[in-house]
Amino acid sequence: MVFSSPIFLFLFFPFALLGYYLFRKKLGNLFLLIISLLFYAWGEPKFVVVMIATVLLDYLLGLWGNWARVRGRSTRPVIVMAAVLNVGLLFVFKYLNFATENLRLLLGDMVPLTQIVLPIGISFFTFQAMSYVFDVCAGKGEVQRNPLNVLLYVSLFPQLIAGPIVRYQTVAQEIKHRKETLDDFTYGIERFIIGFAKKAVLANTIGITVDYCFGLVGGQGGSGLTTGIAWLGAIGYSLQLYYDFSGYSDMAIGLGRMFGFHFEENFNYPYMTKSVGEFWRRWHISMGSWFRDYVYFPLGGSKVNGTGRIIFNLFVVWLLTGIWHGANWTFIVWGLWHFMWIAFERISGIPKRCGKLGSFFYRCISLLVVIIGWVIFRADSLTQAKVYLITMFTNCFGQNQAGFQYLCRYWPFYLAALIFCAPIYQILRQRMGNASASLIGNAMYKVILLLLFKISIVFCIAGTYNAFIYFNF
Repeated sequence: MVFSSPIFLFLFFPFALLGYYLFRKKLGNLFLLIISLLFYAWGEPKFVVVMIATVLLDYLLGLWGNWARVRGRSTRPVIVMAAVLNVGLLFVFKYLNFATENLRLLLGDMVPLTQIVLPIGISFFTFQAMSYVFDVCAGKGEVQRNPLNVLLYVSLFPQLIAGPIVRYQTVAQEIKHRKETLDDFTYGIERFIIGFAKKAVLANTIGITVDYCFGLVGGQGGSGLTTGIAWLGAIGYSLQLYYDFSGYSDMAIGLGRMFGFHFEENFNYPYMTKSVGEFWRRWHISMGSWFRDYVYFPLGGSKVNGTGRIIFNLFVVWLLTGIWHGANWTFIVWGLWHFMWIAFERISGIPKRCGKLGSFFYRCISLLVVIIGWVIFRADSLTQAKVYLITMFTNCFGQNQAGFQYLCRYWPFYLAALIFCAPIYQILRQRMGNASASLIGNAMYKVILLLLFKISIVFCIAGTYNAFIYFNF
């Protein structure tokens, strides 16, 4: 079940909202837990057992870690066991097939072929389960004595499938003590509509062109792919992925706010970046902060002797980031591609040393680096990525009438997507200034949101089923 599907919008969500506010005084958490498990079980009932077992193990590890911390004993064994159990689970379900396929290339049929099905959202709920144990061991947030509270934290349906990766310390108090307000509820509705429009109107529509462009590249070469069409697909995918994933995050944050939870932001206009490093401080913020706090800092971060060790720490983080996204060599190369540029920025000091003109050029270079990375990320194989990238940067100006028709048909969506990559609303609010203008602006904003919701419903019903991209991770 996806947030942008009619069954969620017109059946599941109204039922969840009504039930929660009927039972919230005494049974609110229990109702939310049951409805969240039903949400996950809608597509894959058998994997609910896997998630529950994972959470119960981490619940016990949390009790152990809290016991050790309170008595002044080392929590390192708890942290190591939590990492081994959760990463081991992730490896079996997400990477074992990939590992056996590559071993078979080296050793032949003596390595048995595995066909394990990937549970939706496993990368997200295992990271949240580890976050609970790590934060309890560090004293960041009260240990949960009731296992149902831990299960609610991990399985809460707004963020269960594709994030943001909610840190335990962010909602530790709200699990037991939260207050729903009209302002939060109103904001939640507004945020949900914005995310819904991003997904249904922009991401899904641009995705039609992207699928066509990347579909022109087969396993060994391109057929009908020209330089212009290749760039159309590359820029299109950069926009599609942003509006797809940030749209989901907006919807998740909005849903959480309606139920009294305050999730942290996951995107901050990443394409307004001035460098590759800054891009990753603006994109998928919850994942970046997770790797920073639980991998980069424990390795020593930047507070180590020698540039070589800093580069090594960055290498580990970006290798793991690539692996986290999927069991394919494309994701590993994509992670290392970004590591190379971020390491370069760290060593060279760019863009801090650039003037205004230099900063402008490096901003363009940074966006180019990101777009090239997304081509590798989107490709089915390294071969497809190579062919696609070669076509982007060679003079391949053959005719492709179908591609030109896609451009003519969908250019307004491309234009809107490019415009709204910038903080347009915030800029307008700042310039409007006085209270009367703000009142007019707020009224106009509400009308625009209502129209957006209606338009998004039309696109949702008229369009084909299109799951969120990050469901695959």
